[in-house]
Amino acid sequence: MDQAKETIHHEHREQFPLATKVDTVHDDEALKVLAAYGDENIEWTPEEEQQLVRKIDRTLVPLMFISYGLVYYDKAMISQAALFGLRTELQLSGNRYSFSSSIFYLGAIVGALPVMMLAQRFPVERVAAAVIAVWGVNLLLTIQCHDFKGLYANRFFLGFLEAGISPMLMVIVVSFYKKAEQPLRLGAWWSSAGFFSMFAPLINYGLGHIKDSLSPWKWMYIFAGSITILWSVIIYLFLPPEPIRYKGFTERERYIAVARLRINNAGVRNTHIKTAQIVEVCQDIRFWIAFLTAFSIMVANGPLSTYLPIIISGFGYSPLNSLLLSMPAGAIAGSFTILSTWLAGRYSYRGWRTWLIILFQMPIILGALLLWQLPQTNKAGRLGGIYLLASFASPYGILMSLQAVNAAGYTKKTVTSSGLFIGYCLGNFAGPLLFRPQDAPFYENGWKGVVVTAIAALVLTGIYRIVCVRENKKRDKQGVAEGLDHAFEDDLTDMRNPQFRYQL
Repeated sequence: MDQAKETIHHEHREQFPLATKVDTVHDDEALKVLAAYGDENIEWTPEEEQQLVRKIDRTLVPLMFISYGLVYYDKAMISQAALFGLRTELQLSGNRYSFSSSIFYLGAIVGALPVMMLAQRFPVERVAAAVIAVWGVNLLLTIQCHDFKGLYANRFFLGFLEAGISPMLMVIVVSFYKKAEQPLRLGAWWSSAGFFSMFAPLINYGLGHIKDSLSPWKWMYIFAGSITILWSVIIYLFLPPEPIRYKGFTERERYIAVARLRINNAGVRNTHIKTAQIVEVCQDIRFWIAFLTAFSIMVANGPLSTYLPIIISGFGYSPLNSLLLSMPAGAIAGSFTILSTWLAGRYSYRGWRTWLIILFQMPIILGALLLWQLPQTNKAGRLGGIYLLASFASPYGILMSLQAVNAAGYTKKTVTSSGLFIGYCLGNFAGPLLFRPQDAPFYENGWKGVVVTAIAALVLTGIYRIVCVRENKKRDKQGVAEGLDHAFEDDLTDMRNPQFRYQL
């Protein structure tokens, strides 16, 4: 054997059986690629694999980054439009403004699972492109809202349409990358929310000063809707669906891309929706703990995505300075996400992910405590609390990667991704409602609620770790070692595959 073949990863040395026909109802579609390629050239060098991963990164990561950045930019538009006449023109007095933000997440809760079922049944790039195009039209129609009722309907359907993007991106990452590679790639697109929020205030401030017959806030929505519709065309043309169908691979690259994922022990793609796997999600205690953790983490995002410029303006700053002072929060959110997910991937073999969630939950608790306890005259300290609170993005990014690797079976992965997103939506729905108009401008009761839920997220993460450790030990005692015999066959779930081990 030559020098190149001596460097092959140990986990890729198993021979894959050559099949003439693959049962894609029960088995993963990855078996079709393995069967079609044959078994004479199944080995590859680490250099080949690294080159392939870089090729995937160059195409996939920028598309995911911008797609999710637009999700955040479009949904958070309301907080900046509120400074330029939207609240006055649409009669968003009292709790109406809070509810106009929260109702977005009601729509997202309703839309998350149906959109993901479509993405499992049909080509994901087409579903994503169609959804993005329609929500772009929905943004344009915002300018036709004449009162709070119209805005409620508009925001509900915007949430419904955007709901599938985050779960779709989670599943796409799982379909292309190994377990240790996934956290940073998930973090890459998740961090875009923070980085986009750095520059969005400047764009919207400029748009808000257009002198025209249209109100300034309407130009913000025209710009956002137009950009979103154009982006849907890019997604349709260039988004890689999954390694099985991606036309940008050579046949050998396709084989390596699929075969190397055997180590995930979770399959690549199966278009058949399986009721039994949906039922299993409902019975999986790990999913429900992750769901509650997502909810608890994201309560902190409610005041940031809805009230950040308003809260800062309550410190006595002008609209422009309020927008400028909100920019560091985006930088912190994006940078903390990249750092935390890089650490989660770098040390995943040590079982650090749950510990990292707990670690990065600490600044959220500290930030909320500062906003709750500091006197109203301490503007610098309270502003620092807001910036610490912006780190909420990092523990949720790790949680997404953890839940993604701990769910096997394609329908189960689809449903758990949507379910985690629903927990995210419920947290975002509840967050703004904690901040009542009568508590403005310092919202002491709201910050109390954020402290409690942030601590709850920390405790739930510890429970999740304990449950996974116990289940892994139980499987070890049963005498079935961790293995890859069912990596693609049978489309087995994590609960039905005794060789599966949960990541910590």
